[in-house]
Amino acid sequence: MEYTALYRKFRPTKFDEIVGQEHIVKTLKNALINDRVGHAYLFNGGRGTGKTTAAKILARAVNCLNLKDGEPCNECAVCKAALDGSLTDIVEMDAASNNSVEDVRAIRDEVNFLPTVAKYRVYIIDEVHMLSTGAFNALLKTLEEPPAHVKFILATTEPQKLPATILSRCQRFDFKKISNDNIEKRLNFVCEQSKIEITKEAKSLIATLAEGAMRDSLSILERCMQEQREITEDLVKELVGIPKTESVNKLTKGILEKDTDTALQAINEVIAEGKDISNFLWEIIKYIKDILIFKTNTQLEIYSEKEKNNIKQLADNTTKERLISIIYDLSNLQNDMKWSSQKLIMFQVEIIKLCNYNLSSNANSESNASSNANQYVNNIQTAKSKEIEDLQYKIDRLEKQLNLIQNSAKNTNIKSNGSESKESGVQFAGKTEVKKSKNVQLGEKVKNWPKIINQIKEEGKISLSSILLTSSANEINDMTVGINFEKGLTPFRKEILEKPENMSEIVKQVSIELGKPMRVVLVDNNDEIVAKTDSFSDLSKGLDVPINIID
Repeated sequence: MEYTALYRKFRPTKFDEIVGQEHIVKTLKNALINDRVGHAYLFNGGRGTGKTTAAKILARAVNCLNLKDGEPCNECAVCKAALDGSLTDIVEMDAASNNSVEDVRAIRDEVNFLPTVAKYRVYIIDEVHMLSTGAFNALLKTLEEPPAHVKFILATTEPQKLPATILSRCQRFDFKKISNDNIEKRLNFVCEQSKIEITKEAKSLIATLAEGAMRDSLSILERCMQEQREITEDLVKELVGIPKTESVNKLTKGILEKDTDTALQAINEVIAEGKDISNFLWEIIKYIKDILIFKTNTQLEIYSEKEKNNIKQLADNTTKERLISIIYDLSNLQNDMKWSSQKLIMFQVEIIKLCNYNLSSNANSESNASSNANQYVNNIQTAKSKEIEDLQYKIDRLEKQLNLIQNSAKNTNIKSNGSESKESGVQFAGKTEVKKSKNVQLGEKVKNWPKIINQIKEEGKISLSSILLTSSANEINDMTVGINFEKGLTPFRKEILEKPENMSEIVKQVSIELGKPMRVVLVDNNDEIVAKTDSFSDLSKGLDVPINIID
């Protein structure tokens, strides 16, 4: 006889057998009893929570010849044909592998035909979020106004990927994760029916590992059945790849007691057993989290009395702040290990670092840890404030640049020593003049000069920005800014600064910052102007502003 997987063998055939979704079951049954079944439903929820099962039951119920209290009888000809898969009026489609426009067009053509045996033709589209954009568009009209003999049931784990036009055409039901208690009750039923010997602790562990998915719990149970002996907690951990609690406790104890040898020994034991280091790290994080919970409210679920005593000893010898700090450090390690090819080395180094953790020379370790936590929060807030400040500066610069362009575009009559241009938009290259002028009176410093230098760097002028790092900028008058080099200018640096493209970039950034066309001069340590440039020609070149220059 062909073997059937547990999750298929024990798939519910009636609404009342669905576990943990009472709110949905009640609504669907009332709709069936009152003959108010909609034309389109969307079942949304995590994996293994009963979406496809509920869709199958609903498809049979709307076609059942002997419907009773909203439940399909599973005895009539239609129900039996649906259960054995021979009923062609109930169509199940996997959108993950049938997601093209042609697949949906085939459905759109079929809906015009009456059902052969049943009252309704029901389409169950699983993983509907995998449909292409074109497929969704092809489905829209049919989904909005299907023929009276057609029902649609869509199932998905990611409703946010569905277009709003699809969501608005469906009655949506959200399937929640199944509680551990409900999973254990169902495991009890399955084990009794299948004559499986299993301990209570093993069932609790399987329910916890399933993370709210009934199908996952049955898959884990089925894996453990292959050993042909009583299923215990240790057997489940061994087959799933979870390190034993003793190893996790040993390593955690080594960290909290600063015993590096014990911690490294625990790591070696786990590696020798062939366990995955990432799983081991995850178990340590959960274990330390449980210690923290125990220290807070002394409540734990899945541990034996012996393990609870071990947790109590660790909780009594440490602080909440220390546990929180370890969780943060190990969580960061977990993220870093995802991208490393040397996971074991990174893991061992972090454990050694945690074992050599020194709270402080202060006697009051809790106060010091709390201070560190506050400092951590302050650092985050400072970083966020810096990000906001930088963003505001960039917005301000954009506004200044727009204003400068508008003002410069309006100024179509600017005097210059050059000849008159016959075409609008003619640009003149900046002409740098080398000239000495003593007794320059430097005025107020230009605000945000370091940010201007950084902006020049972002424009690709790396050498220019490096030279300007040793400078300061002051306003000389309303139209001129002097860049001061207190230590003087070497011939090499002066040559770079006097290049027309570099001078043009400086003029551009200074003019944007000050919100008006500016002239830029270079001043050495004796307050002498050693170079200057024509602001307007360079500015027009940098901003692509059409400027007519006339005599």
